[in-house]
Amino acid sequence: MSTVHPSDRQFVDTWASKVSGRVLDAGCGPGHWTNYLDDCGVDIRGVDIIPEFIDRARASYPAVRFDVGTIDAIDESDDSFGGILSWFSTIHHQPSRIGVPLHEFARVLRPGGTLLLGYFDGTDIEPFNHTVVRAYRWPVHQLSAELEAAGFTIIETHRRSERGRRNVGAILCELGAC
Repeated sequence: MSTVHPSDRQFVDTWASKVSGRVLDAGCGPGHWTNYLDDCGVDIRGVDIIPEFIDRARASYPAVRFDVGTIDAIDESDDSFGGILSWFSTIHHQPSRIGVPLHEFARVLRPGGTLLLGYFDGTDIEPFNHTVVRAYRWPVHQLSAELEAAGFTIIETHRRSERGRRNVGAILCELGAC
């Protein structure tokens, strides 16, 4: 976790301290956030579509549950989680398909549950080349509108800009009653 920006850690810590119930790290990648939150006493599991990430996470953090799966069709019943961490896991979704994982998050969160979503911030929705495949920058107001369309209420937004780095943002939102 030494490579995590201190403000990101603080935002995640504050969110996690208020979550009640099970948590899903949706698009967990190599599992560092899942392990960190497990170490903090959060009842969490990680899921990612890339089997190599899950293999690496399982090898690095054998006491934590990790499963191969997609955030577009989460293998859980409705209202299963009190919180979802989606830290840069929706960045590869084309703008026309961003609603798919957002609605899936709404399905598996119980009413009143919270979603913390990290993303690349920009003034317009725009694609850019990322490590493996194209990713997208989002303006906070447009991504917030997509979240609201999926049933979420925005609680708080954060945006960070640093010289020499991509701009990032985070949105904390709550699922409304159905």
